[in-house]
Amino acid sequence: MFFSIMPAICDARQRPLHIVMNDRGGVVSQRQQEIEAIRISGSRVEIRGAVCLSSCTMFLGSPDVCVSPKTRFGFHGPTDHGRPLNKPQFDYWSKIIASHYPTALSSWYMRIARHRTSGYYSLTGAQLIEMGFKSC
Repeated sequence: MFFSIMPAICDARQRPLHIVMNDRGGVVSQRQQEIEAIRISGSRVEIRGAVCLSSCTMFLGSPDVCVSPKTRFGFHGPTDHGRPLNKPQFDYWSKIIASHYPTALSSWYMRIARHRTSGYYSLTGAQLIEMGFKSC
């Protein structure tokens, strides 16, 4: 698995900083554990790479997150490595993914983006900043 998070020192408060660069996603359950560890540590998350695709977008629900206006975010529904899930699994994993987004993004994901299982719906960091995300 490609790790895209680099620990660094953030500011005078010495809080950990996780910089996400060019992350193409991965297994949702593993990403969920990674994000929980970041939440517990109180780390700031900066999404700065050219792309943040698939499960990488779950970082958007981090309590202290900012995005680069130039990053392209790709959203799609859950699959088993590209293979369709049965309805109960699809609904379960869709809800897990959506639970990591702020309310407006979560609603859009559940209504629209999760139904795309091939390719991505793309939003730029600039669009997310217009929706209320902090810029970095």
